Amino acid sequence: MKPHEMRDMTLDELKAHHDTLVDELVNLRLKLSMRQLDNAVRVKYLKRDVARANTILREKQMGAAPGAKPAASK
Repeated sequence: MKPHEMRDMTLDELKAHHDTLVDELVNLRLKLSMRQLDNAVRVKYLKRDVARANTILREKQMGAAPGAKPAASK
């Protein structure tokens, strides 16, 4: 899912999507450890999607503008 699609979601929808991604990642890692996974590259892309969802969740919780850089503190 593209970042702009995630940013259009509500906070509850994004949390549900994040939970789904994490569950899928756990299942894929289990299959990978048992050598039952056909496409091992999918794990890499899921990890990125989870990180992307975490970032957007944090942005929404902080009330920051999408893609805005944090202010430097001294």
